[in-house]
Formats: sequence, structure tokens, C-alpha cells
Amino acid sequence: MSHEFDPTRRALSVSAALALLGFPLITISACGGGGSPSAPNNPPPTTNPPTPGDEVGNVAANHGHTATITAAQLQAGNALSLDIRGSATHPHRIDVSGAEVVAIRGGQRVSVNSTTEDGHNHSVTFN
Repeated sequence: MSHEFDPTRRALSVSAALALLGFPLITISACGGGGSPSAPNNPPPTTNPPTPGDEVGNVAANHGHTATITAAQLQAGNALSLDIRGSATHPHRIDVSGAEVVAIRGGQRVSVNSTTEDGHNHSVTFN
């Protein structure tokens, strides 16, 4: 049996290799560690992490809003009007009375409603 160089066969091999390399590589990766089948709906992180002593409110039905009362604002105990836009594409404001600021500073749970923008509002709960 003779092994002669067949240029057609080599061209086919190179073509086949190039065709295989042209297909996208699909990688499926799973996160290890088990756990529940669906993770809880956590709000997105704040754009600027709060400093110690700040009070971060929990924004219901959140899609990027952040509500933070600074430690200095808590200490002052004055009424506040806070912009809670965060990373959302639209603003909302919440008004917190001086008495509510003092209650939040004292560890009491306080909920306030935001202004209505884009046809919706949010309930914000501190503590």
C-alpha cells in the first residue's frame, strides 16, 4: 500500500478544522454549594455604601432606589425630604418628620410612602 500525498485530502482536513473552530463554544456553568432553587429577591446594593451610624431604609418593590438617613441627620433630629433615586432611572422623594427621625434614631420601625413618579410609589421602612 502506497502513502502518497493527496492535496485534496489535506485541503479537506484544514477546511474541516477551520469549520470546527468557527463554531461558537458554549459553556454551561453552575454555581456550586446547593441552596434553595430560587434566591430571595434582594435589593440592589447602594451606589455609595453607608457609613457607620447611617440608617438605610428598605424600599418595597425596589428597582434601584436607595433611602439613607445619615448619622448626622439622625443626631440632628430634624424633618427631612430625601431623594431616593439611587441607580433607578427616575426620582422619588420621601418626607420624614422630625418626630419620625427621632423614632428611627431610637430604633423604632417607621414606614413612609414616597412621591408617585412613573405611575407608582414605594413604601420605605427604617429599622
